[in-house]
Amino acid sequence: MRFGISPSLLVFAGALSLQLGCRKPSSSGGVPPVQVDIAININNPAYADLAVTGGWLYLSGGSQGIIVYRSGPSDFTALDRHCPYQSQNLCKVVVDSSQVIARDTACCGSAFLINDGSVVQGPAALNLQRYSTSFNGSILRIYNN
Repeated sequence: MRFGISPSLLVFAGALSLQLGCRKPSSSGGVPPVQVDIAININNPAYADLAVTGGWLYLSGGSQGIIVYRSGPSDFTALDRHCPYQSQNLCKVVVDSSQVIARDTACCGSAFLINDGSVVQGPAALNLQRYSTSFNGSILRIYNN
């Protein structure tokens, strides 16, 4: 009798390691999960900053507030203002004078693009939490699943 590893056990172990290695990264980006489901009428004067491409504004909601950015006639980006670097510190980003960068000026100095939330300056390694959006011509919905 010979002891060894059976071929079926090797196939199973290989498949398991591939499955574990292909997991998507956590969508929360280090930010506590919160339910978001907001609908705004961008024709309302309160949201006039979103009337043009390149416009942005802050909304209440999410973990530390939301930045909404209009990237095209029907395209919007919604980002949580909660800085993902040492997220337990509850630091929030603010849009700087460039109008394209959101910075954490209170804690770590990290910076992110407001059109997609990507890191442009560390120490943060994770992007800002991004929420889903849908737009029907007047109503912008910001949500997560």
